[in-house]
Amino acid sequence: MSLPVEDRSSRVVTKAEKPFEPVEDFYKIKEPLQCVPYSREISGFQIFGNAHTWWDQARGKHKDKFTTGHKPKVGSVFVLSNTSRLKYGHVSVVKRIIDRRTIEVAHTNWGGNFETRRYVYKRMPVVDVSDNNDWSKVRHWNYPSKSYGSVYPADGFIYRRK
Repeated sequence: MSLPVEDRSSRVVTKAEKPFEPVEDFYKIKEPLQCVPYSREISGFQIFGNAHTWWDQARGKHKDKFTTGHKPKVGSVFVLSNTSRLKYGHVSVVKRIIDRRTIEVAHTNWGGNFETRRYVYKRMPVVDVSDNNDWSKVRHWNYPSKSYGSVYPADGFIYRRK
């Protein structure tokens, strides 16, 4: 299945970009697992607290261990801002870079109801729909509807300092 251009995001896709086909790669768990402990476990980043606090912590008290930026890198933690819909923000781990505006992330506790929040997504497509290609606005793939969901504001990516 190829994604129609209008389903990828609100941006125009050039002919040079090859359509990306998401692969369903998730499994169900008994009870919801919060995004923070899951992201901490698979990234190894020892940051604690609500997801939306990770960005400031990486730039503040953990700046000796981490750096931040607006370009995805495999293994980085992607931080979504807190909003009325994401009271505590959200974190995920970048697993693969598809192209300059599409990545796959691993995360959990994502979705609009109890059922969808009980999935661990090993790779979920995310598209950058920001005007400046800075990953400040993104949309996540929705497997049930086979389309990209709502736009969410993002702080950026946390990288391990070398």
